[in-house]
Amino acid sequence: MALPPYTTTLERVWFYTFRIICGLIFFFLIAPLVVIVPLSFNSVPYFTFTPEMLSLDPAGYSLRWYTDFFTNLNWQGAVKNSVIIAFFATIFATALGTLAALGLSRAHMPFRTTIMGLLISPMIVPLIISAAGMYFFYSKVGLQGSYLGVILAHTALGTPFVVITVTATLVGFDHSLTRAASSLGSSPARTFFKVIVPIILPGVISGALFAFVTSFDEVVVILFVASYEQRTIPWQMFSGIREQISPTILAVATILVCVSILLLVATEMLRRRGERLRGLTPA
Repeated sequence: MALPPYTTTLERVWFYTFRIICGLIFFFLIAPLVVIVPLSFNSVPYFTFTPEMLSLDPAGYSLRWYTDFFTNLNWQGAVKNSVIIAFFATIFATALGTLAALGLSRAHMPFRTTIMGLLISPMIVPLIISAAGMYFFYSKVGLQGSYLGVILAHTALGTPFVVITVTATLVGFDHSLTRAASSLGSSPARTFFKVIVPIILPGVISGALFAFVTSFDEVVVILFVASYEQRTIPWQMFSGIREQISPTILAVATILVCVSILLLVATEMLRRRGERLRGLTPA
């Protein structure tokens, strides 16, 4: 990016200094991934770079830890549980969050600020406190150590993300569209699915992706409210680090990083599509 010719020396210095600072911050955030990814291809069961790896010798690299992940029954059971729990938690969180956002978008909604604060409180309250509260509550109602209990817990954690993304999508929503549809004889249900849903769909899907990632990566609550039968990938990784250190954990972490990158790309594409639908950016 070329600077305008009228910029002063101080402005030029700050321009390049700011970009250097941003680059250093980005490197600080990305450095752990730069270390984990190559170590996941280590041919020996160590968490350090071997001389063969440093010299780029093919003998120092192997897919054995990825093979162990895809063939080990414990890991496959954790993957199955993570997908099932995250899927149903995402469905529930998306439905509840979308309905809540639609209600909060109404100007005449009483106590809107208070309700919004309550809905996003799971994002603010430390997870250890939420997990302890869920543990004591589930112990009383008989949901402790059940799939339903874990799904409901993850639903509570994922709903705020749906509320925020859908609410942001509704900020530029033109309510005259719904009034026009009603004046033309459209029923409320038809207006919702034909007018409202296409406009808020990018926000709904983005919120669903965030809810899915939240459930898929969550480990604190799962340790409190689940039993061994509901162990997930994060729980399996935590147990592996504590009980039996294996580079398979690095392979799993690399796979999760790739999945997260794909979800972030999908979220960004949906955000841009939503802006185009609302006319905020040129098509």
